[in-house]
Amino acid sequence: MIKGNAIALISRVHEKSGRFIVKELKAHGVEGIVPSHGDILFALFKKDHRTMREIAESIHRTKPTVTVLIDKLVDEGYVAKEKNSRDSRITYIRLTEKGRSLKPSMDDISRGLKERVYGDLTDEESELLEKALDKIEKRFSDVENP
Repeated sequence: MIKGNAIALISRVHEKSGRFIVKELKAHGVEGIVPSHGDILFALFKKDHRTMREIAESIHRTKPTVTVLIDKLVDEGYVAKEKNSRDSRITYIRLTEKGRSLKPSMDDISRGLKERVYGDLTDEESELLEKALDKIEKRFSDVENP
């Protein structure tokens, strides 16, 4: 029986996952980071020295949103900004040593989060969950960020 409360459930999972991440960051002694910084950090762990535009596109956020998040990471000493020597309109973002040192903690938190999400789901249930969420997300493609 369909109850029609998928959005409410998704919202609660999102909220609780954010609280889980905050709790785990604190347990790992990580300060000045919030869950919304995670996508940026993981993007830089995969490929350091990216432009603001590359980061925004890879994490599906607007450039102004990414700029605010990165400015906070700069203030906390986790990333640094560098202007392109040939085109000052282009800004590169790179991890600092302090930022690189976050990787083990962030990987551990990510593993814990995945365990909470997938837990005792079978492979088939996990696949169905991801397929369903992917279909839902695609139906909202007309309201993507500009």
